[in-house]
Amino acid sequence: MIELLKASYGSIFEDKLVDEIAQVAVLRDFDEGDILIDFGDYIKKMPLLLNGAIKILREDFDEGELLLYFLEKGDTCAMTLACCMGETKSEIRAVAETKGQLVMIPIAKMEEWLGKYKSWRNFVFNSYNSRLKEMLSAIDNLAFMNMDERLLNYLYDKSKINKSREISTTHQDIAYDLHTSRVVISRLLKALENEGRIRLHRASIELLVK
Repeated sequence: MIELLKASYGSIFEDKLVDEIAQVAVLRDFDEGDILIDFGDYIKKMPLLLNGAIKILREDFDEGELLLYFLEKGDTCAMTLACCMGETKSEIRAVAETKGQLVMIPIAKMEEWLGKYKSWRNFVFNSYNSRLKEMLSAIDNLAFMNMDERLLNYLYDKSKINKSREISTTHQDIAYDLHTSRVVISRLLKALENEGRIRLHRASIELLVK
């Protein structure tokens, strides 16, 4: 586990902290589509993402769910941190975007390391800041962007996460993440294809230009 931790967090944490994490953390493998955290869960441990990607969804009590942001290697989830520290129920759902690995850290150690390691304090505060900016961006997208702009941004994010310009997904899955209907997504994707910005395949979407 130490080598995995060093590969993801060695440039962030002191060697002593990496050693402590390896002693207390639980390693977990996950596959694409796995629900790692669900609405209403009591979160007893904080996740650190070693590799892979995870999408974080917020529940809309009237119309399903809304995509907030993606997590990548070296990230953690600010919403999870808040639930851990406050001992409250989860208000997010974490779904694996790709296969990967993470480690789970006990709450007691999180609090201990805040006073013991400067790198841990900086990591926690920077994570809050980064996730807050991403949530504000999600709000801005909803409030100020047209659906076609939101769709294109979503495709770019998916491409970045999967490190490929060809995105394997369905129109229904996109509609679910963007909180709209499949019919709307299909129409907008066809329009983007006509503009030469994407190419539609049977089970994937290819980005052509940035």
